[in-house]
Amino acid sequence: MRPIPTYSRLLLPMLAAMLCGACQRTSSPGPASEPPFPYQEAGIAELQARMTAGELDSVTLTDAYLRRIALLDRAGPALRSVIEINPAARREAAQRDAERRAGRVRGPLHGMPILLKDNIGATPMHNTAGSLALKAFRPQRDAFLVQRLRQAGAVILGKTNLSEWANFRSTGSTSGWSAVGGQTRNPYALDHNPCGSSSGSAVAVAANLAVAAIGTETDGSIVCPAAVNGIVGLKPTVGLVSRDGIIPISFSQDTAGPMTRSVADAALLLAAIAGRDESDPATAAMPGRAVYDYGARLRPDALRGARIGVLRNALAERAEIKPLLDQAVATLRGAGATVIETTLPSEDGWEKDEHTVLLYEFKNGLNRYFRQWRTPVDSLGALIAFNEAHATQELHYFGQELLLQAEQAGSLNDPAYIAARGNARRLAGPEGIDATLRADRLDALIAPTTGAAWRTTPGQGDAYPGGSYGAAAVAGYPSLSVPMGHADGLPLGLLFMGTAWSEPRLLELGHAYEQLTRARRPPVFADTPQGH
Repeated sequence: MRPIPTYSRLLLPMLAAMLCGACQRTSSPGPASEPPFPYQEAGIAELQARMTAGELDSVTLTDAYLRRIALLDRAGPALRSVIEINPAARREAAQRDAERRAGRVRGPLHGMPILLKDNIGATPMHNTAGSLALKAFRPQRDAFLVQRLRQAGAVILGKTNLSEWANFRSTGSTSGWSAVGGQTRNPYALDHNPCGSSSGSAVAVAANLAVAAIGTETDGSIVCPAAVNGIVGLKPTVGLVSRDGIIPISFSQDTAGPMTRSVADAALLLAAIAGRDESDPATAAMPGRAVYDYGARLRPDALRGARIGVLRNALAERAEIKPLLDQAVATLRGAGATVIETTLPSEDGWEKDEHTVLLYEFKNGLNRYFRQWRTPVDSLGALIAFNEAHATQELHYFGQELLLQAEQAGSLNDPAYIAARGNARRLAGPEGIDATLRADRLDALIAPTTGAAWRTTPGQGDAYPGGSYGAAAVAGYPSLSVPMGHADGLPLGLLFMGTAWSEPRLLELGHAYEQLTRARRPPVFADTPQGH
């Protein structure tokens, strides 16, 4: 296991409990015997108001989250959502408090403890992608988005567990499992899956283990875990948030984004991490201002006059989803929106080409990352060999066939790759989402994000119910998942999708819908689904 740096005598027992692999449990009682958490469901604006009033400081808030992580993440329900604590977290919080006392408040995130997915580099912590091959790897500098968070005054609380290699290792993987962090558990039903690959970020936010978290997505890895864990997840347009310092899969589709308990918090977090970065050429395409106040666009009457297309795909007709989607449509119409039933003309036509693109770009991007950051393994081939040499720990539940396929991919000059990339983006974007929006003059599309969480079955893969987010992922367009309701005690999400750079409109629509429904409910940490 990772060494635990000494930084607070008070917190050492908690960190030992968190990071001890022997503490894993198959079932455990919930936190009912513990006193109520004083910051349960608290958002950024509320916490800032309490700090401004002198009722709270960042050290107190950071300590409270660290205690809650110790109680719930390795003890209690054993969520296994946090993979490492920042040994400097408490010192960072004390620095933010000193700045506040001196009259310097950097913005809405000042003093707010934030968690990062463990494929985002942040000193002095490791950056493992969940793999034992990178267990000893510590980047020498922060990822660009982490620099932005720290400039905004955020406290980096720690790193979250994930599907190993962001779920690009095996077609038979179990979401939320990594060799470093073990199996993350869904807080609404501990024997059910949290989806992935930003599993730990979603679970930690749902369980109130931090103010908010950052996840990453290539195709569904923010919005799927957000939906099945009852939180808000925003996948931004590719190029709005720099990928510098993030372990990659695909430069065509990768992005980081906010995972929060409210749309308002997602807007504040996005404003902090968005921005142009010379290290990521994709950010040069960002239109207008490099810094934008997304929160200023939020208003409760944003649905009045909006035109929204509802995608009645196969997922939408499932028995547990259809009543909630019908109710969501009625809510939107009741708020003054025009809702039109529609379809994507190229539904799923990009899937084969997307797979080809990911194989080529994963090999190219990962090899470049290994060289640039001087990691313990220096190539995809070396990673494959490491897994084979440590098969008992790494390959016990599932294999590495995607790594093997990617290793066989050619260069990015290969005509097969170039054609696949062009076809996939065209079908998903201009001939998919854009064509559908244009045909009926729509502001956005909606659909169920995914189905309810499935039972976790290590070694048997995922019983994945399908998702509606593929087009936005392949096109590089934004998507926003907002809690829609529950089926048998398990959360379901409503997905808002738009064209490139439409985050302001999606956030204001999602916020207005959220304010009308208030569908989020905190988890109960039950062993199995508890029903309504």
